[in-house]
Formats: sequence, structure tokens, C-alpha cells
Amino acid sequence: MYRILGVDPGSNCTGYGLVSGSGDQVAYVSSGTIAPSRTQSRYERLKEIYDGVARVIRELEPTHFAIEDVFYSKNPRSTLVLGEARGAAILAATLAGIPVYEYSAREVKQSVTGNGAADKSQVSFMLTKILNLQTTPERADESDALAIAMCHAFKRRDWDGK
Repeated sequence: MYRILGVDPGSNCTGYGLVSGSGDQVAYVSSGTIAPSRTQSRYERLKEIYDGVARVIRELEPTHFAIEDVFYSKNPRSTLVLGEARGAAILAATLAGIPVYEYSAREVKQSVTGNGAADKSQVSFMLTKILNLQTTPERADESDALAIAMCHAFKRRDWDGK
């Protein structure tokens, strides 16, 4: 049995989503967001992201950690800030001894919708269907994190036959 924690990093809001499964069966477990206060310094927000992801890992006990790969923005500063948020989340997983996997946004969209250029509403709609959710995830960050977890679940045959 596997438990995959997907993380959509962001300095203002980091989404997380956990799915579990065995064989071809994948089920929704939990999802949410970690949203540091915008009044905090950049460094305080990074600590809150790290602490939040570490707490989620302790509580949900994932066996795999999947995160969106670096997204290059037209604004170099935005890319840098996103990279810092990714680093805080990856550090929490690494210190917990969980293997880390990275997927591009295009790869995540392709795996969930069949279209690497799908928009967020299409991804959210497909997640609702695939995971038999009663409602779509409340926030885009949460939906994106679940999509990242599902992308890894769909690629599970690539990791040690599990």
C-alpha cells in the first residue's frame, strides 16, 4: 500500500493532497493548504511552509512525496521565491526520510486529463471524477496538489514495481 503526498508549493499558499492506494485502486485521503500570513517576512513564511509540510507528513504518514518541478516565470524574482518555497517543502520530506519525485506542470495535466495544456478547471473536474469526490477542491492550490499526487500514482509502475 502506498500513500502519496502531492505538494503545490507557493510562498503565499502551498497546497497539499494525499491519496492512498494499492494496485489500480487509488483513493482520496486528505487535502488542504498552508497559507502563511502575508504580513510575515519572506523568511518567516518559508519557516511556516516547512513547519506546515512537516506537520502534514507527521499526521498523514505518506510513503512518497511528489512536487511540481520548477516553473520558470517571466519574472525571475517570482521563480526564485517559488524555488525557495519548493526547497522548504522538499526539506521537510527529505528530513522525514520520504523519497521525493518531481513532475512538470505539463506532465501533471497530461496524466490527469490527457491534455498537457489543460486549464485548472479541467484538472479539478477530472480529479472530482477520478477520486469520486462529492465536491471539487475548494482552492486551486489544493486541486493542483492532488493532481500532482495522482500523477505520481499513475506512474507508480515505474517505482520498484510497487
